[in-house]
Amino acid sequence: MTIRHANETDLPAIVAIYNAAIPSRLATADLEPVSVESRRAWFQARSPNLRPLWVIEQQGVIAGWLSFQSFYGRPAYHTTAEISIYIAPVFHRCGLGKQLLATAIHESPKLGLKTLLGFIFAHNQPSLKLFQSFGFQQWGHLPQVANLDGVERDLIIMGLRIGELGAGEQKSVNSEQLSSDR
Repeated sequence: MTIRHANETDLPAIVAIYNAAIPSRLATADLEPVSVESRRAWFQARSPNLRPLWVIEQQGVIAGWLSFQSFYGRPAYHTTAEISIYIAPVFHRCGLGKQLLATAIHESPKLGLKTLLGFIFAHNQPSLKLFQSFGFQQWGHLPQVANLDGVERDLIIMGLRIGELGAGEQKSVNSEQLSSDR
């Protein structure tokens, strides 16, 4: 298993993993597949030293990804980032989301981040449990803000202050080293 910075040739795999999540209506508010071309500007806005995009590989296959997104786009929030994690369906329940989230928490101080946020649908129990297992707490509840095929869904905002991790939680954060592609 390798976690590394994504490169442009990874974009089709990143988009395919994202598109695979759309039909479940658990992980994204997109209702139709997106194209590689429509995600190119998003990809190019990623910065390895500021707002990275990482892929996780299993035996040379891109099995998932994690991205950091600036929160709210205003300078006062520069130490806060929203993180998104997507895992290919065939690799669900293999612990890859845990590896990515642990790495994100560990690397956040190097990225100048003090606060991580996750925006998760309330019915996405696996993701909520994952974030909670790393000390994220519910900081917000937006009732019925998403309409997924006629069903109104709640959005939960999960938050973690990096500097406020307890000693036990610090030790539980398993830091995978990013490969030398940095």
